[in-house]
Amino acid sequence: MPSSLLIVESPSKAKTLKKYLGPDFEVLASYGHVRDLVPKNGAVDPAKNFAMKYQLIPKNAKHVDAIVKAVAEADNIYLATDPDREGEAISWHLVQILDGKKLLKGKIAKRVVFHEITRNAVLEAIENPREVSQSLVDAQQTRRALDYLVGFNLSPLLWKKIRRGLSAGRVQSPALRLICERENEIRAFVAQEYWSLHLDSHKGRQKFRARLIELAGKKLDQFDIANDVSHQDALAQLIDHPAVVGNIEKKKKTRNPTAPFTTSTLQQEGVRKLGMTTDRTMRTAQQLYEGVDIGQGTVGLITYMRTDAVVLANEAVAEIRDYITANFDADFLPKQPVTYKNKSKNAQEAHEAIRPTSILRTPESVKPFLTADQFKLYDLIWKRTLACQMAPAKFDTTSVDIAVGPGTFRATGQVQVFAGFLAVYEEDVDDAEDEDNAKLPLLETGETLPIDKLYGEQHFTQPPPRFSEASLVKALEEFGIGRPSTYASIIFTLKDREYVTLDKKRFMPTDTGEIVNKFLTEHFAQYVDYNFTAKLEDQLDEIAGGQRTWIPVMETFWQGFSKQIAEKETISRAEVTTESLDEACPKCGKPLMIRFGKRGRFVGCSGYPDCDYTRNMNETAEQAAEPDEPEIVEGRVCPDDGGQLVIKKGPYGKFIGCANYPKCKHIEPLEKPRDTGVQCPECKTGTLIERKSRYGKLFYSCNTYPKCKYATWNPPVAEPCPKCGWPILTIKTTKRRGTEKVCPQKECGFSEVIAPPEPKE
Repeated sequence: MPSSLLIVESPSKAKTLKKYLGPDFEVLASYGHVRDLVPKNGAVDPAKNFAMKYQLIPKNAKHVDAIVKAVAEADNIYLATDPDREGEAISWHLVQILDGKKLLKGKIAKRVVFHEITRNAVLEAIENPREVSQSLVDAQQTRRALDYLVGFNLSPLLWKKIRRGLSAGRVQSPALRLICERENEIRAFVAQEYWSLHLDSHKGRQKFRARLIELAGKKLDQFDIANDVSHQDALAQLIDHPAVVGNIEKKKKTRNPTAPFTTSTLQQEGVRKLGMTTDRTMRTAQQLYEGVDIGQGTVGLITYMRTDAVVLANEAVAEIRDYITANFDADFLPKQPVTYKNKSKNAQEAHEAIRPTSILRTPESVKPFLTADQFKLYDLIWKRTLACQMAPAKFDTTSVDIAVGPGTFRATGQVQVFAGFLAVYEEDVDDAEDEDNAKLPLLETGETLPIDKLYGEQHFTQPPPRFSEASLVKALEEFGIGRPSTYASIIFTLKDREYVTLDKKRFMPTDTGEIVNKFLTEHFAQYVDYNFTAKLEDQLDEIAGGQRTWIPVMETFWQGFSKQIAEKETISRAEVTTESLDEACPKCGKPLMIRFGKRGRFVGCSGYPDCDYTRNMNETAEQAAEPDEPEIVEGRVCPDDGGQLVIKKGPYGKFIGCANYPKCKHIEPLEKPRDTGVQCPECKTGTLIERKSRYGKLFYSCNTYPKCKYATWNPPVAEPCPKCGWPILTIKTTKRRGTEKVCPQKECGFSEVIAPPEPKE
């Protein structure tokens, strides 16, 4: 019988650790959190110093029972949950449960922490246990209590003032505000015209291009050539003049490597380089951290993936430098190790950046043992870590001024003379303008160049781009909204609540999202304010560090928040969901207004229900009044009765129907069904597309139908089931269990909660 018990969160991590610790240790998993707040009002009681009522999480009760039984028989208990606040809280909850059952008499539950799952790190942690850190637990409980109080008080207010089923979160709401404000900027944007003038030339076989930077002694700003008239005038001044090389300036330029990955930068690069979502990136990183069998046993391949620190352990740096020495020329190794400074003032110094547990474990050597996602992400982490200790890249840059009459054109070029870290890794950026890396021919001052072409290009200023997942994560980090470990869940919640949609991988707020944001920014401005949210995160960090106690933080928050909730009860739904228009109803003459219904915003008469005039938001009164003449669908007939197919307009928009209606009731969507991009798990040739049943319910079926008849009601996710290996999982949302990932194979039964259920009134 093992004398020691080690408790971890993940069953896959338990398997890895069991091999390191030997027969004297039993290793059990809690399967994540074991207790949570009771899901009803009163679970956090402000009148009693914010006392919290917890209950066992039903799906993990059997795992707790196994731990309780093992504790009764063990002499030594080690709590090895994850090395963050959530992990600390899980250990604390386990101690509370065991104390309640009087199982720790004469025993001490020791906390052990390791940031990488390697034999040395684990054994060293076992040799140096500590007590559960109450300050870390307090920080986690404060965050949970704050989120609970916001959810259970603000969400019901949204139900009354907008519609049922909505939710507001402490960090989710400021994130929604970011997306809505960016959309408002785009709508308000007015494009401005401007022109640039260019000279195409060549020397020998090498062509190059230069841009006009000065005209008649005046340096040109962006809008100095504002239209076609001024463009033609500028060209007229330049025509019939020779092109003569003037000043030539050459410079040496270096570019330093980027810091090793933090949680935030890993998520950003996972989105940019690999096309993964933030959620998928973090789940894959978790798998690499917990361990993969690489033919010589299960090994944790990367260090802990929830960190905002950029420092590396000295032994890791030494190993990386040795690897560079053995595999690259001497110029690639800097004389001294490269060091990086943490940007976050609250970065946990005990944590490292995300790195491979050994740089000697190359991506190619472990590729046969990894899934496609695991390999791509490990390859990314390995290369970034290696590159961060390599020498800077070096470039020769050249700038050449070319005089053409009263104008001066400038050509620039950049040539890489030493790859340095770029031989391994280059960071991607969002919405970057292309750099001019053209190579220029060898030019001499005073020489005359041929003018191949002299021309202008018309441009228009562009609105700020919508947020991608990567740029939203970057903005959340810059504003101090949430913490890196919460970014994936923030984004998932915004999409799951249908507050935002993705268009070409860019976030757009839905009508519901904009109404919710309008309500929160107008009536709860303080609580969606970026500075307020960041300040609260700082306070949580101070609680974790022991510099602040948690109850005063809760009291200060609750005092203002509860008062505001009470004040806003008197707001009418119409104040929140309607907006007056300076336009009279064409039917009855009363004012029109923008209203909000089940299908989003629309224009309706303020005289409703006496007047039922409505039209779509994107229609004018004239367009709405036009008679709906069916548009013939060329080259197709109705598959049911052979009649002519026509495009019709209904309450849900345009659709294709049979001209013989109502005798024939055949209809089909006007637009192509949305392709999820998820491969059909049955035929493995088609993809699953979104369809509507005859009753309007969405389902997902193979696009090769009727050849393949596979279908599922729930949205598919391109992830294999960790239990039975079925190629896909699906997203299922219920009132009782919240949002889960479930295996569509009924006999399997796998499920994983990814968002808790809505709070009840």
